[in-house]
Amino acid sequence: MVLRPATQLWPPVLLGSQFVFNIGFYAVVPFLAIFLRDDMLLSGGLIGLVLGLRTFSQQGMFIVGGALSDRYGARRVILCGCIVRVVGYLLLAYGHSLPLIIAGACLTGIGGALFSPSIEALLAKAGTRSEAQGKRSRAEWFALFAVCGELGAVLGPVVGALLTGFGFRQVALAGAAVFVVALIVLFFCLPPAVAKNQPLQIAPWWTTFRQPRFVAFIIAWSSWLLSYNQLYLALPVEIQRAGGSEKDLGPLFMLASGLVILFQLPLARVARRVGAVRILPVGFVLIAAAFLSVALFASSQPAQGWLRLLPAACFVTLLTSGQMLLVPSAKDIVPWFASESTLGAHYGALATAGGCAVLAGNLLLGDLLDQALTPSTEATFPWLLLAVFPLCSAIAMVFICRPMRRPRV
Repeated sequence: MVLRPATQLWPPVLLGSQFVFNIGFYAVVPFLAIFLRDDMLLSGGLIGLVLGLRTFSQQGMFIVGGALSDRYGARRVILCGCIVRVVGYLLLAYGHSLPLIIAGACLTGIGGALFSPSIEALLAKAGTRSEAQGKRSRAEWFALFAVCGELGAVLGPVVGALLTGFGFRQVALAGAAVFVVALIVLFFCLPPAVAKNQPLQIAPWWTTFRQPRFVAFIIAWSSWLLSYNQLYLALPVEIQRAGGSEKDLGPLFMLASGLVILFQLPLARVARRVGAVRILPVGFVLIAAAFLSVALFASSQPAQGWLRLLPAACFVTLLTSGQMLLVPSAKDIVPWFASESTLGAHYGALATAGGCAVLAGNLLLGDLLDQALTPSTEATFPWLLLAVFPLCSAIAMVFICRPMRRPRV
């Protein structure tokens, strides 16, 4: 009798948790690069290392988080993920040395790798049950899940921007407080785990690398996550070049989330009509155009007033548009390479390849982005280099995905 109401509350609780989690994430992480540069006085290379390790620790652990959820139950893993992220934020708030900051950044990523796949697994189960009962379909629940996440991504940077005047410590503590509240609510609202006796199993990743075309696919795809990560590494650099401050990050992230909320579903329908294979190169071209739009202004003195943020706004708009075309299309193509039993390993390899690209790319680009802090001819070079990666991926995808234009036999 006690479990039935909790079970009925699964989907709303999961939607709410995604909303709250994104508030806690986007209130802190977009401002981390500014804290590392202005307060910790780190070089661009070290900033890239910290942000790259944070992304790698999350993307690389996704398959582990899903396997732990299958073995020990989603509730336990979600709660553990919240605790790990709280500890990570506390280290960011009170860490005064680079090792502690790196540990905090990595723990925030590991926490996300624990609770994200577990929440999605619970929502899939609840959506399947809802669909079987003739109610809302599983796809509709996931669409609502994405919208709730974007609403949280709208409010998170606003909260962070309001708190930046008090210092980054208060921003990180506010993020920790959000996850403490989420931990308490989810402790009482999530269903208890069902005991399982099977051993922990993680599909061997090496089986996914027997397919040369899939290896080429994930290498080409990895430039997407490297490009998207520049919202946290390169965007603050452009804002500083334009004479802005960390408070300008809030409206720009609101712009990105607003675009997703308004246009993700219409663009998904367009991609379905055109075909994922044809859409992928287009998405990467838009990503390359995002970096080129900043390169055009990087050597010029910033404009006055709100016009100084025009290059950053163009960057966010084009990058987000590419994202909306790329992500659903790539997720739709992965099953072409995999059987049902290896689908998780293929998606895990996709995420891990992106994490490796972010780590390596940030180490390469971090010091170069220091050149873009002030208007000069040299300031255009990092942005042009960043445009090369998605442009190469656009060309590569044309050849990699050519066999997928016809049905697989």
